[in-house]
Amino acid sequence: ITDRGINTITILDNDYPELLRHIPDPPFLLYVRGGAEVWKNNCFAVVGTRALSEYGKRVVPHIVLDVARTGFNIVSGLAAGIDTLAHKTAIEAGIPTIAVLGTGIDDATIFPPQNLGLAYKILEKGGAIISEYAAGTHGTRFSFPQRNRIISGLSRGVLVVEADEVSGALITARCAAEQGRDVFAIPGNIFAKTSQGTNNI
Repeated sequence: ITDRGINTITILDNDYPELLRHIPDPPFLLYVRGGAEVWKNNCFAVVGTRALSEYGKRVVPHIVLDVARTGFNIVSGLAAGIDTLAHKTAIEAGIPTIAVLGTGIDDATIFPPQNLGLAYKILEKGGAIISEYAAGTHGTRFSFPQRNRIISGLSRGVLVVEADEVSGALITARCAAEQGRDVFAIPGNIFAKTSQGTNNI
């Protein structure tokens, strides 16, 4: 345990997420804030665009609550937009949620920085913040796509709400398919940019 309250879990430890252990390229080491018990329940990922529409704002709470009522904890990436709304909906409903980051999970490098308060709420409500990157690691064009395999790897299924044709959410969907997870998408307006990705899933 570091002085930031960050635990480390290796793939050799009993607390390592069992589903994640069996993906093709599991991280050997995870940095964790919060309780490991949160992923011992079934988890389900909800991901999507940072530029969510009014449609997305209506869809996410509806779907997240329905998924949670069936006994799933919610996994997402703490990004602005759909991810933020998925975490907030889970918190408001009293459902544990897991944020998977492409940065360190110390306060100074949590990204985006405007979601530091949300990160604290996730922890207060029994959730967890995890990453394969050490404290002080800033995000890169490589690290964010790389973390998406962990989002899907923790989850029984992945729902993409809104996504462009080229997007992190679709990378997560591809990872999920490669890992043998169920992939779901919310159909959208055929003329909307943020429906191009979901409508092609």
